Amino acid sequence: MTSSVGLHLKTYSMLLIMVVFAPLGNVLLGKGMKSVGSVVSWAPSKLPHIISLVFMSGYIWLGIASLLTFFVAYMLILSWADFSYVQPASSIALLVVALLGYFYLGERISPLHWTGIVVICLGVFVVGNTPPRTTEVR
Repeated sequence: MTSSVGLHLKTYSMLLIMVVFAPLGNVLLGKGMKSVGSVVSWAPSKLPHIISLVFMSGYIWLGIASLLTFFVAYMLILSWADFSYVQPASSIALLVVALLGYFYLGERISPLHWTGIVVICLGVFVVGNTPPRTTEVR
């Protein structure tokens, strides 16, 4: 099946959005929940206060917005490309997660972790050289 340049441009654009916004949303949610603090009591009288802290956090709202953006891009790309192409290609988000964790959250990432990310990125490169759509649209 021949694929058009437009399909590739749309597919790559949505992949980029997915790869950026999924990790960003998760990191923002994590940062927001760390700013709220650990929930030490699940007493019904304390739940409204905990819930209000969660929903007043700007980081959490930005995280939700980022994950919604990811989800819309994911739904769109699945209508244009095969799942067997989208899922491996979206795994490049692991690199973005590691970079955000290292630079934004100050986390330490082991050399073995970096090696695993490089292997995954090489696999994504191989998958990226296959056509996004190999099945006929019905």
